[in-house]
Amino acid sequence: MSDHKTVVYTQPGWGACHQETEFLSQKGVEFTEKDIQSDPEALQELLQMNSQATPTTVIDGEVIVGFAKKQISEKLGL
Repeated sequence: MSDHKTVVYTQPGWGACHQETEFLSQKGVEFTEKDIQSDPEALQELLQMNSQATPTTVIDGEVIVGFAKKQISEKLGL
């Protein structure tokens, strides 16, 4: 549904990660989820963005740290 390239870096068990992926799914946003606990490459990507927080979302190259619902919605045009 979305023309935006969206990647969400997550950790299992973190409430905000689950909330964000649920939110995006409910809005019909296509996204790639990268689990930093099971994917060492995803963790390195996250660290290269100077983030250690999850969720960290990258929308069309723009990094958003945390589940910033309003900022994510605006960027995706929701």
